[in-house]
Amino acid sequence: MVDIRLDAQWIDYAIIALYFVFVLGVGWFAKRGVSNSIEFFLSGRSLPAWVTGLAFISANLGAVEIMGMSATGAQYGMPTMHYFWVGAIPAMLFLGVVMMPFYYGSKVRSVPEFMRMRFGTAAHLVNSISFAAAQLLIAGVNLYLLATIVNRLLGWPQWVGLIVAAAFVLFYISVGGLSAAIYNEVLQFFVIVAALLPLTLIGLHRVGGWSGLKEKVAGDGMLGAEQLHSWPGEQLSGFNSPILSVVGIVFGLGFVLSFGYWTTNFVEVQRAMASKSITAARMTPIIGAFPKMFIPFIVIIPGMIAGVLVSDMTEFKKMDFGGDAAGAAATGVSYNDALLLLMRDVMPNGLLGVAIAGLLAAFMAGMAANISAFNTVVSYDLYQQYVKKDAPDKHYIFVGRIATAVACVIAIFTALIAGQFSNLMDYLQTLFGFFNAPLFATFILGMFWKRMTPAAGWSGLASGTVAAVILWSLSTFGEVFVLPGQGLAFLSAATAFVVDIIVSVVVTQFTRPKPVHELKGLVYSETPKTDLVDPDEKGLPFFRRPVPMAGIGLALVIILNIVFA
Repeated sequence: MVDIRLDAQWIDYAIIALYFVFVLGVGWFAKRGVSNSIEFFLSGRSLPAWVTGLAFISANLGAVEIMGMSATGAQYGMPTMHYFWVGAIPAMLFLGVVMMPFYYGSKVRSVPEFMRMRFGTAAHLVNSISFAAAQLLIAGVNLYLLATIVNRLLGWPQWVGLIVAAAFVLFYISVGGLSAAIYNEVLQFFVIVAALLPLTLIGLHRVGGWSGLKEKVAGDGMLGAEQLHSWPGEQLSGFNSPILSVVGIVFGLGFVLSFGYWTTNFVEVQRAMASKSITAARMTPIIGAFPKMFIPFIVIIPGMIAGVLVSDMTEFKKMDFGGDAAGAAATGVSYNDALLLLMRDVMPNGLLGVAIAGLLAAFMAGMAANISAFNTVVSYDLYQQYVKKDAPDKHYIFVGRIATAVACVIAIFTALIAGQFSNLMDYLQTLFGFFNAPLFATFILGMFWKRMTPAAGWSGLASGTVAAVILWSLSTFGEVFVLPGQGLAFLSAATAFVVDIIVSVVVTQFTRPKPVHELKGLVYSETPKTDLVDPDEKGLPFFRRPVPMAGIGLALVIILNIVFA
């Protein structure tokens, strides 16, 4: 068994302890601003765009970004960039320019509540329950990796790490609500960058710089050269045809999975809803897009470095690509260990403490985002809507705190599920295909087609989810067909999207739509343009206006795709 124990010294422990003091302090400080449910669940809609923008990106900078992307970078190389430049930035810009005005302008408190206003209680209930379940599963991923770090650092049993990590998140979310989560996410963003940037620079120095990395990756067998180019990304997509691979990445990842996640996932949208104005809400994902497009350089590149520099990882990778599954398993490592192994081999003490604190920050940011979104949906969309409608405001804060505690306990058990996957991106992309892809289909159709009916909303959503689960099961358990890489997740998501659209269109033909006068603020054609923008926006400098900044962001991401093709 490979020893991944990190050789931390007192200086590293001191840095980590200082970070946790700040985390708990922010939670306690935020408690002063919680006097009603809107302040607890949505920060009183009072935060500036730069705060919510950094929180927006930090909330996503959890297990998916740090361990998942470094693992995928070690496994597939440069094609992993697609998760950012194709699978994130365009959707984030679309959210800010097109969809955020509907969310913020309608004054809904959650994405499921928007579903209720547009499609009624059946679609609302399906969305609320599926979203709550997804957050518990994804929170488990962050918690599992957080406990893994504690195990590597202190040698504690994993179950102890799970409980301790969950307790920290439980404290600052239950005390300070969303404000505590958001301000901690801003803190965590800077800690994460401070951790991963030195790791990347030191790792590049060890392999001889960028040219040295390219040379070593290119010499890493027949598949090495493919890992230096982002397109066509056949290893990543699982398709042997370059054309099918590009189509799968652009449609499956770039459209269905990406837009499904970024435009309908309440974990992210909740941060923008906490903004102080409609312009700030629109700017939130656009501001987040700029650091987002450069994060691959401090997340994916370290994974690639580990794949050619760390002997344990190079041995595992050689056996894995050689088809020797038993041999790969016998090495005692997996792609999920890429970042930890690189930290073990290259980081000096002091910087090691910063790196560990950065990983802990990432996992806590991700888990806290999931939990804060979960408690809002449980309190507003399930409890208040279907159990007790007219209780005093403080009662819903109490319910939110109970939901937070329950979620942290359940996440301890869902963390054990996450531990069964050698590459957590496979697991997470599968979850996104199940829950986000059909939701995006329902949203986009309902937002631009006023004829779509409430019955079509819930039936399309349910049908798309079921179709994705069936397809995944046929491949995973029935072995009817096999798609390596991320191909199965892409295909499941695309299937969910298409099935949702077809069912929605068919059901709409036989059911009654909502009256047109009830669709204002919910459907594009029925909402006055003046309701979608801030009247003072024209007087703002260009860097504070959504459309010009989104245009700059789109141009930059196109350039990155061309340069690293």
